[in-house]
Amino acid sequence: MKTDYKPLTWPLFLELIRLPAKTASLLPFLLGTSYAYYAYGQFNWLNTLIYFIVQMSIAFFVTGFNNVQDYYKAKDLAYRGRDNILGREHLNPHHMMALMMVFLIIACSMGILLIIRTNLVLLFIGGLAILIAITYTAGPVPLSRMPLGELLSGLCEGFGTIFIAAYVNMPKQLPIAMYFDGWHFVITANLAVILTLFVIALPIVILDGGVMYADNICDLQQDMKNQRFTLPYYLGKQRAVKLYPFVPGMAFVFVLIGILLGWLPWLMIVVFGLIPVVIRNTKAFLAVQDKGKTFITAIQNLLSVASLEVAVLVAMDIIRLLKS
Repeated sequence: MKTDYKPLTWPLFLELIRLPAKTASLLPFLLGTSYAYYAYGQFNWLNTLIYFIVQMSIAFFVTGFNNVQDYYKAKDLAYRGRDNILGREHLNPHHMMALMMVFLIIACSMGILLIIRTNLVLLFIGGLAILIAITYTAGPVPLSRMPLGELLSGLCEGFGTIFIAAYVNMPKQLPIAMYFDGWHFVITANLAVILTLFVIALPIVILDGGVMYADNICDLQQDMKNQRFTLPYYLGKQRAVKLYPFVPGMAFVFVLIGILLGWLPWLMIVVFGLIPVVIRNTKAFLAVQDKGKTFITAIQNLLSVASLEVAVLVAMDIIRLLKS
């Protein structure tokens, strides 16, 4: 029997790729770019533009690809028909997968250009990120069905994005590079720069992972029906909820560490003015763990902290530019 599929309209496309959530990908990109100029005085507008296209294409691919894979792998037919956008809106999964492949091709093509303009080591970093993105919901044992989502989400979207955004702006001072000499190759790394970028990225890594953690808490019952055994499943919902306040708390700790080490400007202290907002959001989530009502508070925590960090760094960049 032939299935009657609906055309993919613009509003449905935006929902398929969850465009509003792409801010979570944009802010780490802006943070890495602005930090490269603040800390190292380097900015390459062309590399930045190319990486922006790569980052957004990958973000669109990952979200759409995950929606298609969730549709195919759903054990709960009610979830497939009611909650998954492909089933609910009767979208052709083959066409949606083809569209996501277009985004992947764009990302890979522009990524190759970026590798040519920087260093071959970016091939391995980007390749690993794409591999994680694909195996997150695909393959015999998808990573999303394991208690790894929070860690992978935080490291890839947080540290990975910030590191590469800074990396492409530092062609004369690459934190890590690979050079060939005949049949030999040498890898050089500036551990001080890598450690600095990791520490300044940690607040975003933690809060980004916190979004996934809150999502998995809200979806615990649904995930169990679909045989997705996430971190809250192993912790148990009660324990998972009790641990949740430590997520934003640790993010603020690492902001403070970055300031005390001199890797973040003292002006970054204004981020602590967000503590009352984060506490209010956290209390709301602790009271009710609901995808439609309080999950948004985890996203608000990430966006508020990341936005203010970016604003501070941009302000410092402007001051540096005016002094030069």
